[in-house]
Amino acid sequence: MKMRSEFLFAALGCLLIAFVPTQAAAQAWPTRTITLVVPFAAGGGTDAIGRVVAEKLSARLGQPVVVENKAGAASAIGTAYVGKAAPDGYTLLMTTNSAMVILPLTQASGSLNYDPKDFSPIGLTATLPNILIASPKLPVNSVAEFVQYGKANPGKLSFASSGPGTITHLIGELFNSRAGIQAVHVPYRTGVQAAPDVMEGRIHYQFDNIIWSLPMIRAGQLKGLGITTRQRSPLAPDLPTVAESGVPGFEGISWLGLVAPARTPEPVIARLNTELSAVLADPDVVSKMAATGAEPPITKGPEGYRALLAEDTARWKAIFDEGKIKLQ
Repeated sequence: MKMRSEFLFAALGCLLIAFVPTQAAAQAWPTRTITLVVPFAAGGGTDAIGRVVAEKLSARLGQPVVVENKAGAASAIGTAYVGKAAPDGYTLLMTTNSAMVILPLTQASGSLNYDPKDFSPIGLTATLPNILIASPKLPVNSVAEFVQYGKANPGKLSFASSGPGTITHLIGELFNSRAGIQAVHVPYRTGVQAAPDVMEGRIHYQFDNIIWSLPMIRAGQLKGLGITTRQRSPLAPDLPTVAESGVPGFEGISWLGLVAPARTPEPVIARLNTELSAVLADPDVVSKMAATGAEPPITKGPEGYRALLAEDTARWKAIFDEGKIKLQ
């Protein structure tokens, strides 16, 4: 009995020795610069929000939070980079539903260098409505007119996206399927890069977030036909939803979230979530987000984020299983 007790105390001691440094490191965190990876090129919506969040987190954490753009492969390159980073809280990812939901569902098994399980959710940062944008040279001024024109010209239209398998690609394919339109998909690295071609009519339309598209619509450089949320945006109340304009039930939003590599210490995740929540409640951030069209997160905290991931995955998988959407 004595030997058994001694063994149990020794085992407990080993566990405490292993646990204490982890706890101490977490309590001391952060002691140096934190890198926030944005897996898209600079200038897009994800980058814009990432920089707002990074600036405010820097002030709250007392250490620099530096944005690093690692674009490519529809966000897979930057995402995989963070997934393989040390789980110490010093490398974070501003991610999207493209990276966490769409790509894992649409890419062949083994073709991605990451898995959603490689990440620990911290919290959502924003919900982004998307807008159906058309070239000013296209003879349409509403969703209904666009659908009528598309049906009258099967296979003659082209639409841009920020890459194969991204949310903007899939929203476009979903719209085409629901509206009965045949169109050619033309992928770009970001929606911003596609804009000049849409303006000039070399590409006919695209779906992309309200952050950068609304200013160009207001400047007359692009036509805004409809917004992809269930309700109209307070930022553009005169812009009807796609659903109310001829494609009933249609919805296609983007969301952004902050994640860390899996196995990042829970105290670090909890601290990040606390500070992120404070950042998102900052009146200056609320104002900047609203000015760009970004809306508040539709869920809060790591658990809410996980639930949204499961819900989104199930919803898009059901859509893909219909077999009417091309994935490449």
